[in-house]
Amino acid sequence: VQLQASGGGLVQAGDSLRLSCAASRRTTSNNAMGWFRQAPGKEREFVSAMDWRGDNKFYSDSVKGRFTISRDIAKNTVYLQMNNLKPEDTAVYYCAAGRGSRAGSQSADHNYWGQGTLVTVSS
Repeated sequence: VQLQASGGGLVQAGDSLRLSCAASRRTTSNNAMGWFRQAPGKEREFVSAMDWRGDNKFYSDSVKGRFTISRDIAKNTVYLQMNNLKPEDTAVYYCAAGRGSRAGSQSADHNYWGQGTLVTVSS
């Protein structure tokens, strides 16, 4: 399975972006999906995840209320809608496919990773 993340860019604080993560095949339609990010000089951190059914969605405290995760199973694509972006959201964002159908917040819960897309938020 290959995951291709896209949609990053340079925006100003308060702007919105939508990240996309397209999977190479339908295996991920039965897997939980997650988004992580890594800022310069920092460790990778959890951003959001959802069960494959979409029943349960989880967010880190830092993005809750601003970011929304969703998926289009027919397109085999997962999205991360990011609103009211802040400079501290600047990072490389990675999508990942879970090892199973239930969402997890740990990197170890995921076994396939996209290449990352850079989001830069200026103040």
